[in-house]
Amino acid sequence: QVQLVESGGGLVQAGGSLELSCTASGITFNTYDMAWFRQAPGKEREFVAVIDRWGYIQDADFVKGRSAINRDNNQNTVYLQMNKLKPEDTAVYYCAARRGVFGATYEYWGQGTQVTVSS
Repeated sequence: QVQLVESGGGLVQAGGSLELSCTASGITFNTYDMAWFRQAPGKEREFVAVIDRWGYIQDADFVKGRSAINRDNNQNTVYLQMNKLKPEDTAVYYCAARRGVFGATYEYWGQGTQVTVSS
């Protein structure tokens, strides 16, 4: 059984930082691209960042300069370091995995971790 388990969410003040973690089991981790998505109240789920099996990173414009995605293949874990947090960053953050081949879709998802940023 494949499991993605997120942790690290919480309540922070605007301008603060959090590091989210997602640990995977049941997959050959170093063959998968790992990504973060988020969903705020009343909004659709949106892409945040992805780090592919080779370490190549793409991220959304709204996190550039504030967030960094990384992975540790020995720990089967992907991280999202978030700095200079804003109230509009408040959302449930989800970890997702896809096979590291061209055109693959995200087939595995975690349950999410809540991030709340107060003003």
